[in-house]
Amino acid sequence: MRFSKLFGKTLRQAPAGAESISHRLLLRSGMIAQIAAGIYSYLPLGWRVLRKIESIIREEIDKAGGQELMLPVLQPFELWQQSGRDVSFGQSLFTLTDRKEHKLVLGPTHEEVITELAHRYVQSYRDLPLLLYQIQTKFRDEPRPRGGLLRVREFIMKDLYSFDVDEAGLDESYEKMSQTYKNIYARLGLPALIVEADSGAIGGKESHEFMVITETGEDEVIYCSNCGYAANAEKAQSAKARIEDVIASRSPEQSEGAAKQFLPLEEIATPRCKTIEEVASFLGVSTNQTFKAVFYSADGEFVFVVIRGDLEVNETKLRNTLKCSELRLATEGEVSEAGIVAGFASPIGIKDVKIVADDSITLGANFIAGANKAGYHFKNANYPRDFQVDLIGDIALAHPGDNCPKCGSMLSSARGIEVGHIFKLGTFISEKMEAFFLDQEGVSKPIVMGSDGIGLGRLLAAIVEQSHDDKGIIWPLSIAPYQVYLCPLYLDNTEVAPLAENVYQELGKTGVEVLFDDRDESPGIKFNDADLLGIPLRLTLSPRTLKSQSIEVKWRAKKETQLWPLENVAAEVNRLLRKKLASQGCAQFLM
Repeated sequence: MRFSKLFGKTLRQAPAGAESISHRLLLRSGMIAQIAAGIYSYLPLGWRVLRKIESIIREEIDKAGGQELMLPVLQPFELWQQSGRDVSFGQSLFTLTDRKEHKLVLGPTHEEVITELAHRYVQSYRDLPLLLYQIQTKFRDEPRPRGGLLRVREFIMKDLYSFDVDEAGLDESYEKMSQTYKNIYARLGLPALIVEADSGAIGGKESHEFMVITETGEDEVIYCSNCGYAANAEKAQSAKARIEDVIASRSPEQSEGAAKQFLPLEEIATPRCKTIEEVASFLGVSTNQTFKAVFYSADGEFVFVVIRGDLEVNETKLRNTLKCSELRLATEGEVSEAGIVAGFASPIGIKDVKIVADDSITLGANFIAGANKAGYHFKNANYPRDFQVDLIGDIALAHPGDNCPKCGSMLSSARGIEVGHIFKLGTFISEKMEAFFLDQEGVSKPIVMGSDGIGLGRLLAAIVEQSHDDKGIIWPLSIAPYQVYLCPLYLDNTEVAPLAENVYQELGKTGVEVLFDDRDESPGIKFNDADLLGIPLRLTLSPRTLKSQSIEVKWRAKKETQLWPLENVAAEVNRLLRKKLASQGCAQFLM
């Protein structure tokens, strides 16, 4: 490709509003163009990168036994009602109505459609297992598109669905896809960490994300460097510390001993003390000796949440505990209407309100809690003596510095970008979609399902976030839009132009992908564009190099340059690139 004919232009400055590093560099390099919020066009350079990513993904999934198909973008809304996920996806679903007043969905994912196909074509255990996948455009009405390709409303995704006869088969398919993802990231030169994750609107009992650790990441990863535990902050757990007067056990045989540690409930004045810190300071106790009250609306129902005062509510965990679709903090009006005295509230004596508690309330005794009237708190509040709850579990945020739930060591945190997600769906969708099979005994059973996805545009952006410098992108050779940037300087020189044309032709004959900068521009502009575009190998011809019948060779990721003889340069470049690609698991050129 001749640069003078290339569609798209490089920019010296990124457009206003470009936030992330990848967003700025992809716009400046002419890889993408924004059409609207969260909607982008891929220009020729960016599309070449995306196609190479797609080829690597396809090769690895095919090796794992995946069968590629293509599912429709338009999906009947009734399928989403049948699965019940029209509620869990909520406003993220793009919907439309056709001329016959039939409601349709622009697919954000394809579990419903693929399960409907399984219902039609899978009859016996002999038809299983299956790994079915596609690479296709998806649509989600993101409330706040941001970060360029990192959070968009229209995107290309590889989504795969596994179908098995039992949980053991699901585990095997899950591990197979986990290894496949690792192979993909290795070929892309992308270090990815696998972490426990929340399944979100997709659903299912277990899921893991693949995260690229980078300072610009939009997600927080909580991890233990001692045992390897890692989880997205939405899912992460910690070993919650017990306070000094802990009740070690609440088993029936020890209930009498536990009760002796409960001191009598006592009302005390706490004037002008509304926050946990104010109450703890006034009474001379630590915040972990208090109960905190937080109020929510869950699908329109008022919910009273109680958690130990030194902890914070993890709203993702709370949403999962409540099994609700929409969760938000309650308004002052809703709190007042429920009869709650904000700043002095506790579950003691509260009636006709759903109460959800973090399990930290069981890790101690004789807490400080609101007395449900202004200016007063209770001393020696204890669960379950003084109040009951409707639901109890882990609904607390884990923080760096907490203890690891696996080994007890100190947890750390890092920022990351999600580049893949795998799910164990189980049977909840197959049961609702009536996707059953007959086992060896002729008994009808629901198919056990899994799913996983990789957003190709997000993956492309994550690679740029991970691999760049202050001059521009540094593409891995396996997915670079072109492998070589041929950069002749001073084309008005009578010797440079014909030699550059000859090198370009010879490189093409050997199969090397070349972007030939045939523009009549200054060396500074050409070198700046070469660095911005991030093409791995730059070959520079100039009057200076021609004096020694040589060509300057420079890897984009290195500072050093070399002079190679012009004779047989095309064959030498081809050999060098093939050797490097082979070392990355790419035995041949991809385009």
